[in-house]
Amino acid sequence: MKLIFERSVPGRSTAYLPEAPRTDLGFPLREKPPRLPELSESQVDRHYTELAKETRGVNGGFYPLGSCTMKYNPAVLETAANQPGFTDVHPLQPDESVQGCLEVMQLAERYLCEITGMDAMTLQPAAGAHGEFTGLLLIKAWHRSRGDLARTKVIVPDSAHGTNPASAAMAGFEVVNIPSDSHGYVDLEALRAAVGPDTAGLMLTNPNTVGLFDPNIAEITKIVHEAGGLNYYDGANLNAIMGIVRPGDMGFDVVHINLHKTFATPHGGGGPGSGPSGCKDFLKEFLPGIRVSEKDGMLCGTAAEKRIGDVRSFGGNFLVIVKALAYLMFIGREGVAETASNAVLNANYMMNCLKDLYPMAYDATCMHEFVITLEQMKHDTGVSALDMAKALLDYGMHPPTMYFPLIVHEALMVEPTETESRETLDEAVEVFRRIMDEAKADPEHMHERPRTTRVRRPDEVKAARKPVVRYDFDA
Repeated sequence: MKLIFERSVPGRSTAYLPEAPRTDLGFPLREKPPRLPELSESQVDRHYTELAKETRGVNGGFYPLGSCTMKYNPAVLETAANQPGFTDVHPLQPDESVQGCLEVMQLAERYLCEITGMDAMTLQPAAGAHGEFTGLLLIKAWHRSRGDLARTKVIVPDSAHGTNPASAAMAGFEVVNIPSDSHGYVDLEALRAAVGPDTAGLMLTNPNTVGLFDPNIAEITKIVHEAGGLNYYDGANLNAIMGIVRPGDMGFDVVHINLHKTFATPHGGGGPGSGPSGCKDFLKEFLPGIRVSEKDGMLCGTAAEKRIGDVRSFGGNFLVIVKALAYLMFIGREGVAETASNAVLNANYMMNCLKDLYPMAYDATCMHEFVITLEQMKHDTGVSALDMAKALLDYGMHPPTMYFPLIVHEALMVEPTETESRETLDEAVEVFRRIMDEAKADPEHMHERPRTTRVRRPDEVKAARKPVVRYDFDA
């Protein structure tokens, strides 16, 4: 389809009001107007409607993007967040005029702490990796407050999310990578060999990125604690365990939560996100931003004296927090655990329906997601995980995550989430099985998939290395 600039015709407009006279605003105005596309209202409407039709989302079909929890979000939460009492306030208003907003923040912190087993939480971080970075700064501040400046290393398993080593490096730590064992769990001997007087902490998600709950988790966190380090929990996979087991009870000292994954706020498309960071009591004096407390019968926002400094403005992405709180109040305490149970049930159901045709990376009961390895198929037939993923597009299905985690070759990571029905899963299983039959019958044909989409196979390497992000008027 044409770009909106390519549809532009000079002189066309959707303006109905006369141009406002220019006044002195106290700052210089641009000398030339911006080069915006010129179209009629119907052209603009049709353009964005056409774009919407081409968009793949959870409201348009099965979206099993592993390790991302792309699940359906109840539309009623948007109504909650659009209330004037939330949208028409300013963060610099006096506390007495925003008591409802402060109560939202207080309740959200209380509920999230209960779910994670933490004692305090900042709502300031704007995304998951931002929450990771904040949590690592808490760990760094704690070691420094004790004069323990030698702790400069953070241990990260090879199955970690890619943001983990990046966040640790940004926080000024040296990253120590340790391998997984043959079962997909943390190699305990490698961990014991890695810890020492220079260990600041460990970053881990449990269940991990191959969808497995590590049975040695208590021993893992104990090893790090005995070495003097702290344990950081990546909450990206919290959707699998919330309401059933808590990171704080596993021995973790710090955690971040992806509200935009686990608690039904929009995920994808660039945001907005929210990644609150929680901690045990001994770390709360370092938390950034404000936390809500009651004083003289009124809620007020206060900041910790030893805080690491703000990581974002004011209270974070407040309306995302509103949606997350509304979701928790909507499903209730029992619903939190039921959500996790259904996520695990759906993943195991789909995995067991496919494992006779698709080799699984690990032969074990999974949690919320499972990982397929097509390494042998690639070797025998030339059909890759990319080919299989592209073929799914021909059936109106968004592909699972490809080539992640890196420890599994030719990987497809599938996360059905708890919001999909058995009928939807059965339809998806049938598509997966049909594609496998097609791949075995005609491997060469698979390299040409997809055949039905507007865009077939772009040069993904070129797109990543030389992205075109602005319109060239002179081309």
